[in-house]
Amino acid sequence: MKKNNPSFYQQFHCEPQYLFSAPGRTELSGNHTDHQHGCVLAAAVDLETLAWAAKNDLGVIRVKSEGYPLCEISLQELQMKPEEENTTAALIRGVAAKFAELGAELSGFDAYCISTVLPGSGLSSSAAFEVLIGTIINHLFYGAKCTPVEIAQIGQWAENVYFGKPSGLMDQTASAVGSIIGIDFADPATPVVEKIDFDFSACGHALCIIDSGADHADLTDEYAAVPQEMKSVAAVLGKEVLRDVDEKAFYERLPEIRKTCGDRAVLRAMHFFEENKRVRLQIRALKNDNFDAFLGYVTESGRSSWMLLQNVIPAGNKAHQEMAFALTLAEHLLAGRGAVRVHGGGFAGTIQAFVPNDMLNSFKAEIERVLGTNSCHVLSIRPEGGILVEEA
Repeated sequence: MKKNNPSFYQQFHCEPQYLFSAPGRTELSGNHTDHQHGCVLAAAVDLETLAWAAKNDLGVIRVKSEGYPLCEISLQELQMKPEEENTTAALIRGVAAKFAELGAELSGFDAYCISTVLPGSGLSSSAAFEVLIGTIINHLFYGAKCTPVEIAQIGQWAENVYFGKPSGLMDQTASAVGSIIGIDFADPATPVVEKIDFDFSACGHALCIIDSGADHADLTDEYAAVPQEMKSVAAVLGKEVLRDVDEKAFYERLPEIRKTCGDRAVLRAMHFFEENKRVRLQIRALKNDNFDAFLGYVTESGRSSWMLLQNVIPAGNKAHQEMAFALTLAEHLLAGRGAVRVHGGGFAGTIQAFVPNDMLNSFKAEIERVLGTNSCHVLSIRPEGGILVEEA
């Protein structure tokens, strides 16, 4: 049976009782819109994090991720620990703390995890892990009462509060729900999620994620500056986030906003307004089976991210501009076909390309000749989100 795992037995000296899975995600559109309560288009992909699990009734959560040390969390100590920021322990403790707050009667479990969602791949390995832990706790200790969106919200809360990363809710929602989804975060407490039935492969294109070779390390300030600057613009107009700002009022008060917030913040706000509208247009294009229009919007999204959002080249970098190079190389190889854009948070990590099937082999070979072996991942959309795969 799939649930049997010798590594689990070797680590915990018993057999697993359950097998859980949570997928990575890809952002199709809506670059840096979610934290401003905007709209996004995202999808779960066929790379996943798996966990073989069993209750232990020891009052601890013990998680062993393949290749990493055992992580042990006492259920008697679920308060935030500042020294755990940016660690796996923080994510587990945060998810457990929120479930305990909801009334889940946690008694402890063991889990052995393996993942094909590589860290730094731009496919949200952290969101997949948060959704995985949330799915385990939801099934083992909460009667599966949480919806996928609620599990996503718990994961985001743990990442924001315990882990210390100011992320939006898109990554966790896409992983928790599965399939291709449009998400409207106008009310983040109750995001509107719509599944969209579409098959990219049927349109003669492959979805590729390309690793630029740039590292996310030391980029927390770059990521944090994007929502901070957007919110500074919203504040001038008396709002907390840009979704609540009247676009016409924004343009009418441009001189004042430039003086108060600076030009980069203004350009990032312009990106938000256009990108938020673009998501709706892309959803409409997919529903109308107009793939050519969709690709055109992908290209527009990529250019807006580079020019306005400015999340391609970290400030001051000259010799190392891996994201810019990868985008330009991919666009050159596509030669006017398909589409390419920055993927996810930007600044480092990955780009996204829609590649015509008849040139996929040559495109992948050239990308990997220049950027390295296994730098181009060909993905499929996964219909399921975080799930219990099998139970003993």
